[in-house]
Amino acid sequence: MSLSLLFFLVIGAVCLAAAFGVVISRQPVHSALFLLVNFASLAVLYVTLDAQFLAAAQVIIYAGGIVILILFVIMLIGGETNDFKAHQRTWSRLVGLGLGLILLAGLSYSAVQKLLPLPADPNAVLQGGAPKTVGLELFTNYILPFELVGILLLVALLGALVMGRQPEGAGEGIASLKASDR
Repeated sequence: MSLSLLFFLVIGAVCLAAAFGVVISRQPVHSALFLLVNFASLAVLYVTLDAQFLAAAQVIIYAGGIVILILFVIMLIGGETNDFKAHQRTWSRLVGLGLGLILLAGLSYSAVQKLLPLPADPNAVLQGGAPKTVGLELFTNYILPFELVGILLLVALLGALVMGRQPEGAGEGIASLKASDR
């Protein structure tokens, strides 16, 4: 077993363990920290694949921005876990199972595609992490999925705003804001 294969297996195991920790953890802060470990280990895997641009984007955007934003939201709204009713848990499990099956189908399709022969020019595969190559691929061949991801992020942002909005009069019972405490 070569040293590079051993390194890949160790980092891959850390990545999978962190992803498992994100899903299993009952504390939102712990889940966010597991997500940070997952993003960092993915960046290391990108470096091993000679995709330094993707590794830097992974660290800057996801580990540096998204996880910190998630932690701020957890700190602002409170980190207690929500107790869902039984019918809500059943519904979310069915949705999760359906999305998991879709993910499994996509991964299976990708694995079958990898079994097909590589392109004639192996240097083209190695340039997958160069900024110019990534930009050309995103804005020529993958412009529709790129725009759909943008719309999905916008919908997620609007959904988070609607879910986080307090009903009117919700802040009136806070002891620190009462006029009698002044």
